[in-house]
Amino acid sequence: MSTFDEFEARWLAAVAQPPSGRIAALVLRLGDGARATPARIELSPDHGVLGDRWARGADPDPESQISLMDRRVIEVIAGEAADRLPVPGDNVIVEMDLGEAALPAGTRLRLGSAVIEITAKLHAGCSKFRGRMGDEALRWINAAPHRSRRLRGVFARIVSAGSVSIGDSVSRGDAR
Repeated sequence: MSTFDEFEARWLAAVAQPPSGRIAALVLRLGDGARATPARIELSPDHGVLGDRWARGADPDPESQISLMDRRVIEVIAGEAADRLPVPGDNVIVEMDLGEAALPAGTRLRLGSAVIEITAKLHAGCSKFRGRMGDEALRWINAAPHRSRRLRGVFARIVSAGSVSIGDSVSRGDAR
């Protein structure tokens, strides 16, 4: 397991490289810790990420229909192997800055042919994340200096339906 300081050193090296603004991986959370990693997903304002466990919940929260995480953060805490990208449990792994300064709540993003809106709901990691990534990783992403960077990722709601594929670009705006 890595230490807080090792995570920080890897992060500083990672942010020296500008992100591409592309979708690196897609993840369906099937329940009971199972994941699928399709090349393409469908987004729906009513049903979230089709096939994901979000819509099957007792009371699905529209503020967390879809979650995004920066690939660079996953590589810092889980390693650079592509098969590690689904481990944190986020639906869309992107190569972009998800910090508050770059994407304040209310910002709309086009993912493939869909449009999402970043919500204010905090994505700070849970016991499942701790179990998969470890105490030090959770402590590092939630450290006070990192909160505005949103290292754990962001939640969003789906504004307009569409398809999202690995390699699609992510762009600001709500052009439909």
